[in-house]
Amino acid sequence: MRKIFSKLHLWLSVPFGLIITLICFSGAMLVFEKEIMELSHRDLYFVEVPDCADGGSMPDAGLKTGTLPVDSIAAIVSASLPGDVKVTGVNVFSDPERAWQVSLSKPGRTSVYVDQYTGEIKGQYGRVPFFTFMFRMHRWLLDSMKPGETVFWGKVIVGTSTLMFVLVLVSGIIIWWPRTSRALKNRLKITVSKGWRRFWYDFHVAGGIYACVFLLAMALTGLTWSFQWYRTGFYKVFGVETSAGGHGQAGAGNQAALSDRSKGQGQNRQHGLSGTAGRQGGGKNMSAAAPAGVWQTVYERLAADNPGYSRISVMDGAATVSFDRPGNRRAADRYRFDKADGTITETVMYKDSDRASKIRGWIYSVHVGSWGGIVTRILAFIAAIVGASLPLTGYWMWLRRLYGRKKVSGKG
Repeated sequence: MRKIFSKLHLWLSVPFGLIITLICFSGAMLVFEKEIMELSHRDLYFVEVPDCADGGSMPDAGLKTGTLPVDSIAAIVSASLPGDVKVTGVNVFSDPERAWQVSLSKPGRTSVYVDQYTGEIKGQYGRVPFFTFMFRMHRWLLDSMKPGETVFWGKVIVGTSTLMFVLVLVSGIIIWWPRTSRALKNRLKITVSKGWRRFWYDFHVAGGIYACVFLLAMALTGLTWSFQWYRTGFYKVFGVETSAGGHGQAGAGNQAALSDRSKGQGQNRQHGLSGTAGRQGGGKNMSAAAPAGVWQTVYERLAADNPGYSRISVMDGAATVSFDRPGNRRAADRYRFDKADGTITETVMYKDSDRASKIRGWIYSVHVGSWGGIVTRILAFIAAIVGASLPLTGYWMWLRRLYGRKKVSGKG
């Protein structure tokens, strides 16, 4: 049996090894993108808290003090935009030093950062070329869907390679599994005092075992973005039927009203709608339907009810409250409000969200290693680096063995 899995391990690794290395390495580079961007562009993401503001929260209400109203921030940004671009929402962070983020209608996922104390527009967020390159490498091997094509080959190759990686990891565990406890102890050691050949062998064998749990988790969740059939089966394991688009049917509320409890819970997309007219600035791209101050009213009510929040996002008629807790990092309580006076009309707590919405958030959190905070992200980064090295050390051992056999055969 071991011989069969040994052959499987080798002949799946040889053709897919380099692709697996690229996928794992590019994934590792994306783990700390946020921290790297914030460190290298601190003036964009952070502000100086003025002396007149306590920078904290009111003990009972959990409200920011010394900041401009949310609707005023939206109006300031709106006044600076071209006519075809609208403000779609404002993200308020609990950290008083973190600039508020204002989302725009286009291009996709565009936002600007604003000093909430002065109203200064600090700049627009844009993914730097390095991380864009790594993301495209990780998802599609730098490929793009050409007009008229029916198959996204980059996506298919990444998905197929990831699936083969799962088989390689499982076969590697079977090959590695020791027969005795003494052998187990030896196989978990990485020796550094017996030469490079022994070190790379131990690193490939023991290092692969140490990282295999994270690698399997990241690979199995990553496959949900590659194949519809796999996504359908993955969701079905958790008792969720998927629609033709690949999303859980119960989670189709991304397009339905939040009030429809069976469909509309757990939305993950922001609404591409204009905001309300603000107290400052021209507000030419803000909706005139709602009176000034309604976004601020909603924010104040949600902040008062959720003093431990990490972020409150207010949009046109909808809002979310997120918390910095372990587990599903996309978990959020969701609200709808009356756009005329800010009265909360519908509330869906995360604990009451449908299973499909929770699964989507967990898939992402497990895949990027964020489910346990900074500790699991560090472990995910290390595991991805080890995963990138496994094919390379495997090639090295295979070529040495192959070369050694030819050399022995030549002497004979």
